[in-house]
Amino acid sequence: MAIEKVGIIGAGQMGNGIAHVSALAKLDVRMVDTNPAQLNKALETIRNNMNRQVKRGLITQADEDAAVARIAVSQNVADIRDCDIVIEAATEKEEVKKEIMRAVSAVLKPEALIASNTSSISITRLAAATDRPQKFIGMHFMNPVPLMKLVELIRGLATDDDTFNQVRDLAEKLGKTTATSEDFPAFIVNRILLPMINEAVYTLYEGVGNVEAIDTAMRLGANHPMGPLELADFIGLDVCLAVMQVLYEGLADTKYRPCPLLVKYVEAGWYGKKAGRGFYDYSGETPIPTR
Repeated sequence: MAIEKVGIIGAGQMGNGIAHVSALAKLDVRMVDTNPAQLNKALETIRNNMNRQVKRGLITQADEDAAVARIAVSQNVADIRDCDIVIEAATEKEEVKKEIMRAVSAVLKPEALIASNTSSISITRLAAATDRPQKFIGMHFMNPVPLMKLVELIRGLATDDDTFNQVRDLAEKLGKTTATSEDFPAFIVNRILLPMINEAVYTLYEGVGNVEAIDTAMRLGANHPMGPLELADFIGLDVCLAVMQVLYEGLADTKYRPCPLLVKYVEAGWYGKKAGRGFYDYSGETPIPTR
């Protein structure tokens, strides 16, 4: 089966990024979200990001116009019924994702594939919520999707070879390089990255250094392009906490215990850049550390 039409469930940061690269790869896209304001915001974000690519000479104006025209939006999951693959890009909560899987399975044509952009949750468990676990796979894009080259591919227990090969080919068509992970909590990237971020939060929590000192130390001392607390704000502190909870519960090791300060920030609604405040306050022209 040739993949020509891609359904995307969720129009947030990851969903609109996947729609962006899929449309530029000349695939028809159907992006579904229950929130009409989020759909409008997603289309605006896609246009703005493609405009930047035009200005940098990476694509032409004609490329942008054609790509945007390939993206249709809907609030009804039934509108993905004729897609060749559906990629779920909803919030990092297992029950929400399982509910989506059941809804997608009820309307999607039998031969179509289903993928999840989960950054940490068991692919085998999510697949079990569908009617086609053999056609289900993890397809974890990095953020921001148009810029980051990696896609992690994660096979569930039942994922067949044909599904894996088709999705790997799709990722390459989108201009991505793939890395294959076993179905362990948080896979490869977040298994390594999130404990580092969590340790940076512990370093702040214990008073070893303030936000500015920790981020400066890692940028200049470890040559990281972005400090770990700034990166946490960019990812979303709610997402960071969700991944750490998956690691802690899935591997039963105290080294993955989420830092209490991270929990406190999430409880306060200080999710990072998307909320206007996290380890930095983004209300002014320049981000200001909050601790």
